[in-house]
Amino acid sequence: MDDRPALARRLGLRDAVAIGLASMIGAGVFAVWVPAAQAAGPWLLGGLAVAALVAFANASSTGQLAARHPESGGAYRYGRARLGAWPGFLAGWGFVVGKTASCAAMAMTAAGYLVPEPWQKPVAVAAVLVLAGVDLLGVTRTARAATVIVTFVLAVLGLVVAAGAGGLLASGIPQHPPAEAPAAGWFGVLQSAGLLFFAFAGYARVATLGEEVRDPARTIPRAIGTALGIAFGVYAAIAVVLLLVLGPTSLATAGDAPLADLAEQSGWPALAPVVRIAAAVAACGALLALIAGVGRTTLAMARDRELPTPLAAVHARSHVPYAAVIVAAAAVIALVLLVDLRGAIGFSSFGVLVYYLVANAAALTQPASERRVPRWLSGVGAIGCLVLVAALPIESLLGGLAVFAAGIVYRSVRTALDRRARLG
Repeated sequence: MDDRPALARRLGLRDAVAIGLASMIGAGVFAVWVPAAQAAGPWLLGGLAVAALVAFANASSTGQLAARHPESGGAYRYGRARLGAWPGFLAGWGFVVGKTASCAAMAMTAAGYLVPEPWQKPVAVAAVLVLAGVDLLGVTRTARAATVIVTFVLAVLGLVVAAGAGGLLASGIPQHPPAEAPAAGWFGVLQSAGLLFFAFAGYARVATLGEEVRDPARTIPRAIGTALGIAFGVYAAIAVVLLLVLGPTSLATAGDAPLADLAEQSGWPALAPVVRIAAAVAACGALLALIAGVGRTTLAMARDRELPTPLAAVHARSHVPYAAVIVAAAAVIALVLLVDLRGAIGFSSFGVLVYYLVANAAALTQPASERRVPRWLSGVGAIGCLVLVAALPIESLLGGLAVFAAGIVYRSVRTALDRRARLG
């Protein structure tokens, strides 16, 4: 730690749950069902169950570690403290680089729902500036904004489920053409689980803000479990209604807004445009939480000289890592303006799984006196991460390996330069 101002513990349980839900209930919940159904076909619920199991195991390990290490940085801090500098660095590097690209993708997703093509990049940049500005005002402002966003999005999702259930009660379950099992069989179910897992992965944002949570040993595990439970309930209800109303074959061939299709087919066409607005708002909520998480992990790494030390600056009044947040926002804006993000963020999936693999491995080292969950559950989480990595598309694997290779080169060069400076 340095002598700069520390972050302030201002987040209670409700605030932490809101930030976790804002990360999970993002734009993905409005669109992930189509590729997941393409992979798993009628076994979509199986993919959801596998994703939920891996997420629960990871969340349990993360909550246990956060109770023992209530600092900024999440799995970066846990890996460094319990496994060594290299595992911690790789977790932090994967998170910061991968989630910076995810921020840009979320900004473009929000803009894509709101405005036509010529205006999407300017609107995306404006969204990044506004949401980074909210984070710079203080973590309590971030939590309040996340609460408003999550409340609105959950209300719209509730209406979507009500529309589907109402249509089923009024007309019965439609007769769908027989759906064939996915060509990849169990591998398709695992691919579906991999896609759906990332809709759950936002609970890590609570851990990255560990230094700003009141009574962290009690609050963080409860917040992670509550947010994950709510998200799973919402996803399960949506998946069941989608399969019953649209059927697996129609769902797999739906457009980019399957929940809007569900509302229209259930006799609620006026809800379709509201669904699109909610998707944009949800993307902004995920972006808000992502910027906060990237900023705090960058802060933790800069404190340890794993990233440039000026990024460890904390504002004396707002207690926000303002340098890290500003640099993160600038990097996101550069990606929005300069990079075609459609094929550029496959490595984010790889990075998230490595991040949780390190967290589970760190949890496995904790003694019995620190354990809140059985050791085997952390083992399940680690194995689940490895299995889902193996099920990723080849382009995601190659992108992830390239990003981590760059990180290894960066740290090796920086370590060599530091050693030379100490000796010379």
